[in-house]
Amino acid sequence: MDIEKLYDQWSTKLYFDDATRKELLAVAGDDAEIRDRFYRELEFGTAGIRGVIGAGTNRINVYVVRRVSHGIAQMIVKRGEKAMKAGIVIGYDSRNFSKEFAMEAASVFAGNGIRVYMHSDLCPVPVLSYSIRKLKCEAGVMVTASHNPKEYNGYKAYGSDGAQIPPEDSQVITDVISKITDYTKLPKFDYDFFVRKGTIRILDDKVKKSYFAEIKKVLVDKENLKKNAGNLKLVYTPVHGAGAKFVPVILKELGFENLYVVEEQMEPNGDFPTVNVPNPENRDVYDLAVALAEKNGANLTLATDPDADRTGAFIKSANGEYVMLNGNQIGCVLLEYILSAKAKTGTMPERPFVVSTIVSTDLAKAICDNYGVEYIQVLTGFKFIGEQIALLEEQGDKKFVFGFEESYGYLAGTYARDKDAVASCMLLAEAAAYYDSIGMTLLDAVEEIYKKYGYYAEMQVSLTLKGESGVAKMAELMDAFRAKKGDVVKEEISVFKDIKTSVAVDCKTGEETAIDLPKSNVLYYDMPCGWFAVRPSGTEPKIKFYFGICDKTSMDAAWDKAEEIKADLMATVQELLK
Repeated sequence: MDIEKLYDQWSTKLYFDDATRKELLAVAGDDAEIRDRFYRELEFGTAGIRGVIGAGTNRINVYVVRRVSHGIAQMIVKRGEKAMKAGIVIGYDSRNFSKEFAMEAASVFAGNGIRVYMHSDLCPVPVLSYSIRKLKCEAGVMVTASHNPKEYNGYKAYGSDGAQIPPEDSQVITDVISKITDYTKLPKFDYDFFVRKGTIRILDDKVKKSYFAEIKKVLVDKENLKKNAGNLKLVYTPVHGAGAKFVPVILKELGFENLYVVEEQMEPNGDFPTVNVPNPENRDVYDLAVALAEKNGANLTLATDPDADRTGAFIKSANGEYVMLNGNQIGCVLLEYILSAKAKTGTMPERPFVVSTIVSTDLAKAICDNYGVEYIQVLTGFKFIGEQIALLEEQGDKKFVFGFEESYGYLAGTYARDKDAVASCMLLAEAAAYYDSIGMTLLDAVEEIYKKYGYYAEMQVSLTLKGESGVAKMAELMDAFRAKKGDVVKEEISVFKDIKTSVAVDCKTGEETAIDLPKSNVLYYDMPCGWFAVRPSGTEPKIKFYFGICDKTSMDAAWDKAEEIKADLMATVQELLK
């Protein structure tokens, strides 16, 4: 890329608005800053695009949104008039510029003759996914950067099944947008004109009401819930995001009368002023919520991220302290509750299956084995869970029961194809109400699960490598790990799996076998005591390291072993980075 030429064009041409030109002229002479803004295009993949908000090709802005939307529009146009009439539905969350980017995308699609349905207000990811299926659209777009810092925004593309687009569609879109090197050649379209014309249709509350009706169908024991919901005290925070008008509504409808919301975090705000990062994986997100829970003696504290697809929880313990559950614990307590209730009530479907990811806990498999439920592992990314629903239920004769990933994402129905924090809050509240009725908390339930199946300790470490040099460093580090195969920690590695090459190597015999997973830049290490995995993030400038250890005697023993292996592996990382 000719960085100097691009900078000159973006900072001087009248095609770009005043704010864009002013922002770029303010960094004139700063070669490093200019290079970082223009050394590449934001990469479009199956998770769409995500980047820092700002001017430049390596930032997210209306021009980058216009370019990507043009690529998706061309894909739909090539499918013909039927696809264009089926149209596309667009949602957006509370992040800065989310609505503006959504309107830009809508304008491009309408300008290309594609029918557009636009959500009138903040829209959770699961509602967008459901909308695509409900309206029988050809595609969908969600403007969000999920749980990333406030500086970010993003753009997720969805297929007609409500799942994020598959690799083959991503490649079609990439092929189109890669040919667009001059942004000024892309036409501008007028959003208000297409609204008046009716090509862009603003959705009313019918879809929202229909969504609420659908998620109520995944409740496990409605009669028990009616009796016990009123006894539970709940705290909820949307962390300034899209869950504000969804989670409290469904909880109140189900009889959770003692619901307290964190007022300081109920208003949408893309600056997320009360938290460092709006991620329910982070403890500081709950400071206000836990304070409110302590004041009111709440049993359960729930939080959702800005686009309401991730769910976190704090539980009141027996001594009155509030303890955070991790993503695997939430997934497994929901899984045990759902399967045990279905087994008890005789509502377990024939040929049931559960799906989780290769970096989530192995405890899920132990739970499924206990109830005779098929357990399927897929790559990281909820689209792969959605793919299994399509393959095994829609096209086969099996029944999906539950899916989750360790990064706080859960789904218990087939109405959507992405993780659903609204329904997950509902199910966690139902489970908490049930356990409360028998004198237990969700913490007690987690401990009972460990006693029953073994103690599983999981942890994750992220190494941030920003900028152009960081991209190169990540590639070098992954190459170095591949070269070392199983020789990366002192602990015995039984099998080394390179999912990018689809090869598993027995570290004792050297025998190679094929891996039945789509190719992905992931390295996976099996050990007698558990596993660990290494992969670059698809949405952030990070390499992530996952660890999962099982011990039959105690959580302390499992945790100590995980810490030992983690320290050993990170020492290898530091050596390789020298």
